[in-house]
Amino acid sequence: MKDSYDRLIEGNKRFAMSKKFEDPSYFKKLSLGQKPDYLWIGCSDSRVPANEVTNTESGEIFVHRNIANLVVHTDLNLLSVLEYAVKYLGVKHIIVCGHYGCGGVKAAMGNDSFGVLNNWLRNIKDVYYKHSTELTMIEDLDKRADRLTELNVIEQVRNLAKTTIVQETWQTRELHLHGWVYGINSGLITDLSVIHDGTEDIESIYRFKISGN
Repeated sequence: MKDSYDRLIEGNKRFAMSKKFEDPSYFKKLSLGQKPDYLWIGCSDSRVPANEVTNTESGEIFVHRNIANLVVHTDLNLLSVLEYAVKYLGVKHIIVCGHYGCGGVKAAMGNDSFGVLNNWLRNIKDVYYKHSTELTMIEDLDKRADRLTELNVIEQVRNLAKTTIVQETWQTRELHLHGWVYGINSGLITDLSVIHDGTEDIESIYRFKISGN
């Protein structure tokens, strides 16, 4: 057991040494602060690390991850990350990135009980129900899960647009919302072209009366 976690410490030492070799001031520059242009809302799946799949460096992407990359309006963790990223870091883009083969999505498609996780998966089930006509026409369950993965990402981007945090920001500057899906089998990202740049992209009932409107 000890060896299994010791290798992480050893890996960290090799990481630090290689970065210092490439750039002796690397960590000094990182310690001065962060100014990322991107907030990444992704899945907790260990196979989808934001920096690796986008070939970016530390400090370039602010990251929040949860099961199946959900944006839930009662999730104070997510909302705190969102507010900090938008209001204090000044990110220009928010990316919701799901991935094909997502265990959370597949679990939500069935009727098995997963204890407390049921409450979280309920959000994906709601997306399934909303698009049930389209989804039930897809006989292959893997392809159906892939499509639900895409629809779930689109719905979470829309949920971002419904927050006061995003809508208040739109009153003062540009902020772009994107929906992506990562293919674990290919290593490639698919842009779903679901870009939200303002409240006109959501139904009027979700548009808040914010000073300046």
